[in-house]
Amino acid sequence: MPPAAPPDIPTVSRAFVEDWLDALRGTCPPERMAGFLRRSGIGTAPGRRVTLDEIVRLYQIAAVETGDEMMGLWSRPIRARALQHLLTTVREASSLPSALHRFSTFWNLLLDDWRLEVATEPRALRLALHPRGAARVQRFGHMLMLKLAHGLLSWLAGREVPVAGVAFAFPRPPFAADYPVLFPAPAAFGAPRSAIVFDPAALGPPVARGGGELAAFLARAPRDWLFTGYREHSLALRIRELLHRADWAEGRLAQVADALGMTPRTLMRRLEAEETSFQAIKDGLRRDIAIRRLRDGRGSIEEISQDLGFSSAANFHRAFRRWTGGAPSLYRRGGP
Repeated sequence: MPPAAPPDIPTVSRAFVEDWLDALRGTCPPERMAGFLRRSGIGTAPGRRVTLDEIVRLYQIAAVETGDEMMGLWSRPIRARALQHLLTTVREASSLPSALHRFSTFWNLLLDDWRLEVATEPRALRLALHPRGAARVQRFGHMLMLKLAHGLLSWLAGREVPVAGVAFAFPRPPFAADYPVLFPAPAAFGAPRSAIVFDPAALGPPVARGGGELAAFLARAPRDWLFTGYREHSLALRIRELLHRADWAEGRLAQVADALGMTPRTLMRRLEAEETSFQAIKDGLRRDIAIRRLRDGRGSIEEISQDLGFSSAANFHRAFRRWTGGAPSLYRRGGP
């Protein structure tokens, strides 16, 4: 079984996927690209937040119709069935470190501009991307490659394996807050190499994966390996889950601090270290609940605003514009 999905699916900013969209634009004419965005539900509004379902739909549409399973993210196309062959290769590995070595060998046969290298240390197993020549760092491409490695190891383990660290060879972007939604470890930026690090002692053995499980993983790609379901690494995500499972609208900082076994002052200090706040977490949860309900067509604006604790639809509209930069109508099915 794949790792369990988190009880609520966060959204990511449009800026987070813009590198991917730019790569796609290089593989197809504008009218075809517009069709991809429309069919996936992402739309053309530049400030619009993006859901997991929309990312999955765009991946599944574009990977097939461009004939490139990495959709322009690398200097050469990755032809159809590459992911299937990758899964067939790694599932024969006798251990998860061996699977990671197979993963790197597979991609090193396909990529011209980057080389994947696995380094084994006493307490660290590191997968890093090394440039071949003057290769340009593609932020979304590096993220996707490291996340695919994590997703495949998790699939083989039958659970989401912990990550000791993740680093990227580009400066901290304005959308850095999106990375904890994907990786179960703090993300570092401006590193010499993009890399993901595992503790070998925490990996455990692989489980046998049959042909049916392989086919199901492929059919759902990239759903089972893109977003993280692990919560222990990020205090902000743990708080978000507590609020979502309880009566989040009435959740108070003191109550959440008590549930986490710390004082309110300690909680605020820890959140400040993660560059967020208790109110920002609550607003992010309300924003994503609203977006999901708008996309699913569940409820009028008035009903959604009341359920989210707003005294009026006008107050909800103002808050929604503050959260997303756009109106709720942007997220209605068929919106721009």
